[in-house]
Amino acid sequence: MTALSVVSAYYEAFNRDDTDAMEALLTEDFEHHVNEGQIRRGVAAFREFNAHMTRCYREHLTDIVVMANDAGTRAAAEFTVNGVYIETDDGLPEAKGQTYILPAGTFFTLRDGRIQRVTTYYNLADWVRQVR
Repeated sequence: MTALSVVSAYYEAFNRDDTDAMEALLTEDFEHHVNEGQIRRGVAAFREFNAHMTRCYREHLTDIVVMANDAGTRAAAEFTVNGVYIETDDGLPEAKGQTYILPAGTFFTLRDGRIQRVTTYYNLADWVRQVR
């Protein structure tokens, strides 16, 4: 698989709420760098993160544009997060079913046709403003 097809498959799985398919695209030494917080290392930590996100948020990504280098080792995606805040997340405003639309981007490192690193960026202050 090319970097473009791997990253596209990752987002297709995200939009199907298929975290197993997302995790199948990861290397064993996977790292998840998030906009706010600590780096999660390993597929098990990513699985816990996905369970948490599924509990607190319902999100669907649109306007996804994926780019990759010729070597297939690096990729990036820009997209729009269309979400509903369904359960209060620690340290954040109370969830009341608020909707939000948030631009975001992710950078990827790939190795042997699998994702080794995901780094996602979004504007947390914009999200908080939308859900208050």
